[in-house]
Amino acid sequence: MVYKLITQTPICEGLDYLIEEGNKDKPANIYVSGVYMVAEEKNRNNRIYSREEMAREVERYNEEFVRTNRALGELEHPNSANVSSERACHLITELRMDGNVVKGKSKVLRTPLGEIMRSLVMDGVKMGMSSRALGTVEDKGGTNFVTNMKLITVDAVADPSAPGAFVNGILESKNFIIKQDGRYEEIYDMLESKLSSLPKKDVDLYLREHIIRFINNLK
Repeated sequence: MVYKLITQTPICEGLDYLIEEGNKDKPANIYVSGVYMVAEEKNRNNRIYSREEMAREVERYNEEFVRTNRALGELEHPNSANVSSERACHLITELRMDGNVVKGKSKVLRTPLGEIMRSLVMDGVKMGMSSRALGTVEDKGGTNFVTNMKLITVDAVADPSAPGAFVNGILESKNFIIKQDGRYEEIYDMLESKLSSLPKKDVDLYLREHIIRFINNLK
């Protein structure tokens, strides 16, 4: 099965900022909290996520990442299905279903990009939270329904002035498969990159050896 990398228009309404008191020995911590995802409602990207799948993914994400202090989010969406520690700006410390919405809380990190987020928050910039997930998209009557959702993380993004102008359609041209061990693997891009780097005399040999494996990955 082929999965799309799906990002969501930033959710910024109702985000709260909490600044813990610090001192010379312990710098102040900054937390952001609010609505991180919404189910059963068409978003500004014309997509609907089912509550059942979203609740299942929240539970899995909590078990695998939040409770083990590995729930890193990046500053702006990268062109990848993997989370980079070098680009991390916040650590998700809470994630829970509340009706059809997912509420979360994150600690702003002291990484280079975390410091940028910290400065933006302290200067009054309105940040948004935007989910990054793998899934399949099915068009039903002009509305895209997301199924087989696999939550990667929730990224911190700047809120655009025009609704839907920031992530509408971004990254949806990239295709992935989920291997049996749970890892994500790009397919078409990997094949195209490999072919473009080979000498012409080696292309036919490469195709004979790998095209069957490539096709099997799509099943």
